[in-house]
Amino acid sequence: MELKVGDRVSLIIGRKSQIGFTVLVEQEFEGMLYKTELYQRLEEGETRDGYIKKIREDGKIDVSLTPIGFFHANATQEKYLIEKMVANNGFLPLTDKSSPDDIKYGVEMSKKAFKKAIGGLYKAKKITIEKDGIRLV
Repeated sequence: MELKVGDRVSLIIGRKSQIGFTVLVEQEFEGMLYKTELYQRLEEGETRDGYIKKIREDGKIDVSLTPIGFFHANATQEKYLIEKMVANNGFLPLTDKSSPDDIKYGVEMSKKAFKKAIGGLYKAKKITIEKDGIRLV
């Protein structure tokens, strides 16, 4: 199987290390999922979809749980925030002033990604930004 950067792949979560999780990519290749890019809890043996971020010279593969590239990532995160708001009666108690940890554990993304996503949703007039959170229009 020929893998390329950006490909969507199947991952089996392996052992946790100081820098992240080892993963088995497409049940064949060894990869790494870095903890600096994780915004959700993972369990050993769990299966997830992921994306090829980089293929290193040593043959190991760096992967991400989110699509590579701004457009894909932002569109995916906007859709995810809408789903979270729908599930929470159209409101999320988070703003661009919320702490990075509140955002990370509340919506499983970085504060930077959250701010980009709410910016896009606000520009598209899909949300309103209130003092204590964001509301679906």
